[in-house]
Amino acid sequence: MRWVRPLSPSVEETAETLGGKAHGLLVLRRLGLPVPPGFVVTTRACRAFLRDGRLPDGLDDELAAAVADLEASTGRRFGGSRAPLAVSVRSGAGVSMPGMMNTILNLGLTTAATAALAAETGDSRFALNSRLRFLAGFAAAITNVDDGTLGRGTGDEEARIEAVEDLIRRRWGRPIPDDAARQLESAVEAVFSSWDTPRARTYRELHDIPHDLGTAVIVQTMVFGNRDEHSGTGVAFSRDPNTGENVPFGEVLFGHQGEDVVSGGSLTRPLRELAGREPAVWAGLLDALRRVEGHYRDACYVEFTFQAGELWILQVRPGRFVGGAAVRVATDLADERVIGRQEALLRISPRHLPHVRTPRIAGTADILAKGIGACPGVAAGRVATTSDGAVRMAADGPVILVRPETSPHDMRGLAAAAGIVTARGGPASHAAVVARSMGKPAVVGIGDLVVDVAGSSVRAGGRTVGEGTLVTIDGTGGEVALGSPGVVTTGADAHLRRLLEWADEVSGDHSERDEALRLGAAHAVLRHG
Repeated sequence: MRWVRPLSPSVEETAETLGGKAHGLLVLRRLGLPVPPGFVVTTRACRAFLRDGRLPDGLDDELAAAVADLEASTGRRFGGSRAPLAVSVRSGAGVSMPGMMNTILNLGLTTAATAALAAETGDSRFALNSRLRFLAGFAAAITNVDDGTLGRGTGDEEARIEAVEDLIRRRWGRPIPDDAARQLESAVEAVFSSWDTPRARTYRELHDIPHDLGTAVIVQTMVFGNRDEHSGTGVAFSRDPNTGENVPFGEVLFGHQGEDVVSGGSLTRPLRELAGREPAVWAGLLDALRRVEGHYRDACYVEFTFQAGELWILQVRPGRFVGGAAVRVATDLADERVIGRQEALLRISPRHLPHVRTPRIAGTADILAKGIGACPGVAAGRVATTSDGAVRMAADGPVILVRPETSPHDMRGLAAAAGIVTARGGPASHAAVVARSMGKPAVVGIGDLVVDVAGSSVRAGGRTVGEGTLVTIDGTGGEVALGSPGVVTTGADAHLRRLLEWADEVSGDHSERDEALRLGAAHAVLRHG
């Protein structure tokens, strides 16, 4: 049995074997889009690891062969002292589980490779920062430390590297291997092991995902978004996920790596700023969005990095919009003759219609803070400043989890909360992505929000409120209001009215019934005749 497969357009394995992320990378390659070369350790290898408690026989040889192929295609040497090759190691299950499993970037930056990278680029700080990020990711993966600050900050990189290396020795019981091949084997084990962490199991239980699927591991040549002033990273939707409007939407970070965007720990910039600063990257991204939307016949989401002005696409998937945005995308695609009206109807579930009319906080509310609306809807509850507190307080009524940022370690609190608020992050941060997957209102990126866990309070807008205070959040407008203000609900817009007219034409029922019943009747006709 083969445990490793190349990221080659000719590979025909299913998403169940390669994982959804790698399957999307193959789509990108077939579309002729720029994808860093790499390979995939299959979900079969993960299931064998979980069953036997060790990597399957023969995987070490297959990893060595795959790395040799990667070296040959890039002209670089894995962990080498000249022209060093570094890789990213990412999870990728058959079903999307955003942020629930481990990722390790810059793997292969051994002591010798880091020195070689510094010599090659003439930028020792960049090389040391990249090694620090590798060590921080490795430490988080093997020790399960919930410390998003390990790889961040300013100051003496060498001193911070020593501190993380010491943490690894204390928590792992041995130093990090200074051998790239051994680092890779340890990283694959760490990603496989993260399939069974409490946060991952909780997420699967919430979303009815089977526990026996396992995850693939994607290994790709590293693209350095932190390389120079013409480098960066970001995420992009082909259409606005909040409204469904046919305009690119997303966020970008200049001079950073991808984890800085998805963690929510850094202040992102609107995607449109890419057009002015890196017009060639912007043009390439627009072309990529056009091609992937044409392939999937749906709004799409991509993750990208650019190094020294060169664009690379790292992930793609359908956008999975909800509420009014999903209705608008379906009707617009039908108008554009990308899909038919019948398919547009089938893409909208009757149970989603109650969420199409977006509730909003009334204008008379006492607004405590304002950020970015990350998932539409209104939720009221008592403030909880920790995930453990949210779980405990939720037993007595709804809570709003308020954090500086969230990480996969907050999964239990996110599941218990009625709504989510963070000080940092943007529309693609961990908090935003998880909130949308759960359909929970969320507000992110409140710049002046300070979460004082020790003092059991939060501060914003010059005011301090204690844990347990009742607040209401608006996941569309991004407001956080004190108390329980009035809520107004928007009426049916033109897109919903047109969709329901199409439903009536299919079912032949033009009576003024409940909207969900009208759509359900059309579904029944389309599916059963």
